[in-house]
Amino acid sequence: MLGNQEIAERCRLPKSTVSRLTYTLTKLGYLHYVKESGKYRLGTATLALGSAVLGRFEVRDLARPLMQELADSTGTSVALGARQRLSMVCVEVCKGNAVLSLNMEVGMRLPLASSAIGRSYLAVCSDGERADLLDQLKELDHVAWPALKQGIERSLATYAELGVCTSFGEWQPDVNGIAVAFHPGNGLPAMAITCGAPAFKVTPEYLLNDVRPLLLELVRKVEEGLGVRS
Repeated sequence: MLGNQEIAERCRLPKSTVSRLTYTLTKLGYLHYVKESGKYRLGTATLALGSAVLGRFEVRDLARPLMQELADSTGTSVALGARQRLSMVCVEVCKGNAVLSLNMEVGMRLPLASSAIGRSYLAVCSDGERADLLDQLKELDHVAWPALKQGIERSLATYAELGVCTSFGEWQPDVNGIAVAFHPGNGLPAMAITCGAPAFKVTPEYLLNDVRPLLLELVRKVEEGLGVRS
């Protein structure tokens, strides 16, 4: 929850302007005023915005049943993501029947530098875009950058050899994952599908030897369904 003063500071707008905006957005249902705290939280009308955006992704509807099949057969969590700034945002998540799975939900952000899904995006974007993103990542944290750079380079080499990017304990120390990115066509930027699970459940060997062929086949089917693969 945020108050008018906090919103004004974040947006660098006069408080009077923010007050008019929050009043209007509250009337429209995009914000909800909490009297006890004197602050605002997101209103239910924002759900319609999310649904409208997600509905534009034909790839989401096409990939969902294939992702659920993969999740069930491998006991992993499978997510479809699109880049937003220096993160990959999950637009669809399917979980297997296993009791313990990754705590991934639609709207969750995964870091571009350390997650398999983020690294797979870096593997398929243009050289110019990749160079710009890497510069931004470096500026974000100079101390962590050397280790992140090594992880990215190692993962890109794996992509060139095996067709997937990896993150074994690098996004989170207890999580292993692989991912494949692709271009959905229709002018949309690249998207990616990741498959992962807690490290005590799936080893890197299992993901690379058993899950990788299934994930590559899933992406192939999605591309064919979108008409971007001959």
